Amino acid sequence: MADQNEELGTITRGQTHCTATLTRQFDHNVEAVWQMLTDPARFVDWLAPGEIELRCGGVARLDFQDSGIVIDSTVTECDPGRVLAYSWSSPGEPDRPLRFELESNDDGCRLTLTLGVPQGEDVARSCAGWEAHLMMLIAAIEGVPIKFPFERFVATRAAYGALLKN
Repeated sequence: MADQNEELGTITRGQTHCTATLTRQFDHNVEAVWQMLTDPARFVDWLAPGEIELRCGGVARLDFQDSGIVIDSTVTECDPGRVLAYSWSSPGEPDRPLRFELESNDDGCRLTLTLGVPQGEDVARSCAGWEAHLMMLIAAIEGVPIKFPFERFVATRAAYGALLKN
């Protein structure tokens, strides 16, 4: 993977949400990365067990069994091989929009992850969690799945915290 996969994402503050944007370059084509994002047999290796129905209005359910967190949401955008979006929340929780966008390029493809975090929530924690899961995605697509990289989470949470103070 290229060096840009170690850079922090960007955070923009809005009136109701902060928006974090993280990008990764993959040495794999769009189809391979799309499969990692949408196939339950593949996304279990980097995210959590669950299901995602690839249609607007479809179910987006992920069960992080170790932490007790369950995402029970609805797909809000689906353009196969290009865009997948749903809320990173369950009923009764604040909306936390999550969007994956893939773009083919000469080196493989670029993934842009955009996450909305409600004002008052820990944006640095959310970004660090996604940094860790993206590291897991990179390992899983290479065929060497890893456990949640807690050290990466801790380091990037501190780095995002410092970024937010500037």
